Amino acid sequence: MDIKDYPADYKNIGFQSTKIAEAIDLIKKMREEKATVFLSFTSNMVASGLRGIFKEMCRKKLVDVIITAGGSIDHDLIKTYLPYRIGDFSMDDKKLHEKGTNRIGNILVENKCYEELEKRMQPIFQRFKGQRISPSELCEEIGKALDKTSFLYWAEKNKIPVFCPGITDSAIGLQTYFYKQKDKEFGIDVTKDMNKLAQIVLEADKTGGIVLGGGISKHHTIGVNILRGGLNYAVYVTTASPWDGSLSGARTNEAISWGKIAENSSSVTVDCDATIAFPLIYKSS
Repeated sequence: MDIKDYPADYKNIGFQSTKIAEAIDLIKKMREEKATVFLSFTSNMVASGLRGIFKEMCRKKLVDVIITAGGSIDHDLIKTYLPYRIGDFSMDDKKLHEKGTNRIGNILVENKCYEELEKRMQPIFQRFKGQRISPSELCEEIGKALDKTSFLYWAEKNKIPVFCPGITDSAIGLQTYFYKQKDKEFGIDVTKDMNKLAQIVLEADKTGGIVLGGGISKHHTIGVNILRGGLNYAVYVTTASPWDGSLSGARTNEAISWGKIAENSSSVTVDCDATIAFPLIYKSS
């Protein structure tokens, strides 16, 4: 088999390669059926090189809505200005801490990266002096301040809303605390986005979810779709196990029991690290 023909043969290889082929076909179907596409991912994926794929998806308008966690906003902002480095999973963490280096698996983030974030975020907060804003409004304003390497930049440019229900669980959340010491009236109201997100769901003819990883990003995506009887299409990519009853490891069939994915939906779960599976899925769909 020639490597250039590999995508066409995924489904005949077996195991998770077949699941990747199913995910590719399902994402193509979402687009053919003109479904409103929700892209959900966890923060660590923006710390990784998947940030570049998310940026391209926003640039090409391949998604309609992004739902993610607070750290995604941190990493997208920081990586606009400073690079992360590749290390190793078995590094001496005590020595890293002494050197001012933080480890995300085998990705290294220097303390100076968060100093850069503070420098960039405080002027953005000042634009909203005394106001109560939503996370999506904050993400839009951050996107205006970044460059073309950023997924937030392209989301803002192409009017793709970025919802971040857990925004305070992030370095930006910590910066919010610092800023509020001098601007007591400023606040981020996570409930302010609920109507905006609900209207997108209710007005869609069909909805599809591309859900990478789990946690709050995943649940906010599938949870809001209860309003319409569930997602019509769903692609999950996860390494989590369902056996402990966690949302992160729950398969698509479990979501049907909640009405988060429709009974007559088309769905697939790919059991694989998203940094491996999603570049293949993206390139082939």
